[in-house]
Amino acid sequence: MEIAENITWTEELERLDVLLSQGQFELLLPGERYGGGEKEIWLVYLMNDAAESFLVFHDAELTGTYQKEYEGEIDAALEKDGEQYVLIVRQGETVCTLFFSRLSLEVHLFDYGKTGHFWVDGYEYLRQIEFRIAILRDKLEYLGEAFCTEEEMRLASLANFPPLNFCCYPAVPDQYLVPSCPWWEATEEAITEMKKLASEAGDKVLLRYLALYEKWQGKLLAKQIAKLLHTSRHAKVVDLLEKKLAREGQNYPKRRFTGEEGTQIRKIQEQAMKRKKILEAEGKRASLLREEPFFYARDSVEYKAHLMIWGTKGKDRVVEVETFKN
Repeated sequence: MEIAENITWTEELERLDVLLSQGQFELLLPGERYGGGEKEIWLVYLMNDAAESFLVFHDAELTGTYQKEYEGEIDAALEKDGEQYVLIVRQGETVCTLFFSRLSLEVHLFDYGKTGHFWVDGYEYLRQIEFRIAILRDKLEYLGEAFCTEEEMRLASLANFPPLNFCCYPAVPDQYLVPSCPWWEATEEAITEMKKLASEAGDKVLLRYLALYEKWQGKLLAKQIAKLLHTSRHAKVVDLLEKKLAREGQNYPKRRFTGEEGTQIRKIQEQAMKRKKILEAEGKRASLLREEPFFYARDSVEYKAHLMIWGTKGKDRVVEVETFKN
């Protein structure tokens, strides 16, 4: 983004520049989001299960042609005329101009500890952990330390631990995978955090593997450690990590849906809870997870409740997934 000399660079403008450089320019106009004002336009910033955030253009007016579904490179320039900013954005052959008085960051944080997305089969419980760590990493990277607890920052470091990250347990299909770090490269912080977890869980075998991995990183040893994580013998360390993520998620409110939408969601939850009680009466363990739409910027995602029903297959821990929806 080109910026005029009479403009002072701010943190919000840096965030705007990052989005535009990535080709991201998804605007929500007045009436398109929950709780918005008539003189504000919102630019979608970080949106995931843990956070819904926007860059807010105040006293805003949009002219020209804005392509909501545009995908491609964006050219942008920011000027200032008196007290008014002028953002000129070119999307391919079309140009739109956004006038505004100031730019601010709006952030809403939510409980992510029991979210569930079942896009890839196999050891689904590990893929849920990978997903939660990945969205924590994104929250830290895009929003900063001010929006994370100290424990979240430590857990986010595990996004750089190949035996547990997208290298071995990707939560999304290959065609949607966007690696956040080099393949098969672990950071010192990630290994240190994993060693702490193994020590707290009393997993001496995993600690020995991690000591080797610290000295000789590589794809082969990473895959060996990944195999350990789905065995019953090493369940304690995996369950400990899941509990830590759930506990940190509880620092934030849950999304609360009202009206007819809220009524339908409660019905789904009741169905899932009824099934969970039946399974538990049969002596089975079942974990209840939720998949929900965004609250402030509504999307096409429909609410679902998922039950992960735990079992074993040889030495491995496995789950069967049951989904409840309208």
